[in-house]
Amino acid sequence: MQERYARNLGPLTEQDCQLLQKGRVFLAGCGGLGGYLLEHLLRVGVGTVTVCDGDRFEPGNLNRQLLADGASLGRLKAECACERAALVNPQVTVKAVPTFLTAENADRLIAGHHLALDALDSPSARRILAKACRRAGIPLVHGAIQGWHAQAAVIPPESGLMERLYPADAPAQPEQGSLSPTAGLCAAVQAGEAIRLLCGRPSPLAGKLLWMDLLDQEYQVLPL
Repeated sequence: MQERYARNLGPLTEQDCQLLQKGRVFLAGCGGLGGYLLEHLLRVGVGTVTVCDGDRFEPGNLNRQLLADGASLGRLKAECACERAALVNPQVTVKAVPTFLTAENADRLIAGHHLALDALDSPSARRILAKACRRAGIPLVHGAIQGWHAQAAVIPPESGLMERLYPADAPAQPEQGSLSPTAGLCAAVQAGEAIRLLCGRPSPLAGKLLWMDLLDQEYQVLPL
């Protein structure tokens, strides 16, 4: 066991660590949730992470996005993610895909991964991601934030849960701000579920939604 990963032992076994090093994760989005998700995957030692995001950092990202700083403004988020990865854990292979996920490219981009992480902010893009995961037969770990609130779920390939959370005919919701602690909490829950799945452990959030309210410190697990 490398010294880098020695403090992972206890919560994880050596076999778990080996499984993580063989894991291949598709990370859709590298903003508020995505930056924190990448950080957790790097430090736990997931073998390969593909980061897909066609956006660039702007000043409005600085309040909550881990990878946003003065030097990254105006730069592609996916490329900044690769640079962060090289600093934190160069043993992890991080592949930058500086484009947006679409119905045309989703199947090709997701092929070959063990699971996907949802760090998107568009209902339509989330549905595209979920459908591609269904076709690939891999689980999707969903996360979303707004203000003080966050939600997370593990979506089995055939569950259709994302379409129930974000129906195509739902009215558009007004944009609201989100806080750094909300993003960090949601990403931590998602990362924990991703680690569990990559280690071959069952997820208590499979087919369920965890609702988190940081303002009133209320948490609920809703069976869906």
